[in-house]
Amino acid sequence: QPNKLTACLDKYDKTMPSKEMMEIINVRDHRSGPESAARYIHGIWGRPQNLAFYLDAVLHSSLSGNALPRFYLMLDGERVAGCCALLTNDLISRQDLWPWLACLYVEPDYRGRALGATLLEHGAREAKRMGYGALYLTTDHDGYYEKYGWSRMEDGYNLFGERSRIYWLELN
Repeated sequence: QPNKLTACLDKYDKTMPSKEMMEIINVRDHRSGPESAARYIHGIWGRPQNLAFYLDAVLHSSLSGNALPRFYLMLDGERVAGCCALLTNDLISRQDLWPWLACLYVEPDYRGRALGATLLEHGAREAKRMGYGALYLTTDHDGYYEKYGWSRMEDGYNLFGERSRIYWLELN
């Protein structure tokens, strides 16, 4: 007879869609429009005073060919499960490096199913498709990105003068 934890996990596995059922779209293709997508991303990463920054960045994204920035949403039907972006700079001192994978986020209800890895893979595929040989990110997390093939490169500095880890991924 299954214990309560097993029964709970079985129920969770049956009620939550698999990562194969998720769709990753460019925010410009979001059914509610890019402004709605920008408000979502700002709600995760922004501050009250910088909504205009996010709206402007998203509205001027993906305007031609392989132009950066690009913002993506991971959708479970109509529900946003997460997001990521490809940027020319993630507000870090190493402006000689690009593109940057940024804004990686998975909603709490969707965590524990490697959806973050799916978003990382999507960003890497897109950057490679655009002709880049490497992809960078900055984070204060330690140990997460290494699981997915990223290598710690060095530290850079954010706008507030704080050190931030820089990781890179070779795109083969």
